[in-house]
Amino acid sequence: MQRLTQIAIFGILFLGLTMGILAQETMPCEADQSTWNHGERLTYKVYYNWQFIWIPAGEVEFSVRESTDYYHMDVTGSTYSSYDPFFKVRDSYRSVVDKETDLPVYFVRDVLEGNYVRYDSISFDYDQGLIHEYFGKTKESAEYFQYEINGCTQDMVSILYFLRNTSDERITAGNDLPINVFFDKEYFDLDIHVLDIYTKKIKGVGKHEVIQLTPQIVTENVFQEGNEMNIYVCNDESKIPLLIESAVTVGSVKAVLIETEKTKTNPFKS
Repeated sequence: MQRLTQIAIFGILFLGLTMGILAQETMPCEADQSTWNHGERLTYKVYYNWQFIWIPAGEVEFSVRESTDYYHMDVTGSTYSSYDPFFKVRDSYRSVVDKETDLPVYFVRDVLEGNYVRYDSISFDYDQGLIHEYFGKTKESAEYFQYEINGCTQDMVSILYFLRNTSDERITAGNDLPINVFFDKEYFDLDIHVLDIYTKKIKGVGKHEVIQLTPQIVTENVFQEGNEMNIYVCNDESKIPLLIESAVTVGSVKAVLIETEKTKTNPFKS
């Protein structure tokens, strides 16, 4: 199994990434921040399925806080110590977003996933229209790269909070939500399909009206052609992802919301 926590992070971030899919329309650059509070924290338990057995593998935590001019968004993921001998994960992601423009100014990813290690640091210079990126296995060995900024670009973490603020008018069954994300020295123009809106009971969370999203998927080491990811988002003021399910190259994974702190709504009261 490869990149377990990254799969959960992509799912929770509303990302199932497909290379080379050009969005048919563009999302607005600005969003009306209304879905989270300062200090919000979301925790998910990640399970891996092997031969019909669901194995608790680790946890992913998302947190957001505000300063005078910026939102500071952090994501951490790690496997449980009992799972480490099979596949050890220690992942850290951070995004700093300008409160006035709703666009990221800085992003860093520092991950350890089995034998896979990666450091990716990105600065967005909007005055010069440039992206400055340091990319490599470690911070010390990372190489410098430079790219032009392409429109309203988000990073892997900022896109979660941006999409949670998508207007209800855009979240209708059959609609696509296009996004533009930059990471790993590459732009991704992507669509997230709103499959349906209905009531679903989720074990450990309860019964909720959910928005079922089916993101398109990058077919790299983790996913195979034809794999499908389903994301179930609570259809209320907070738009919190409750459950993510996906097949992977070997077996399947799911991430379930297990704890919240300082959220605008409480998904465990249903």
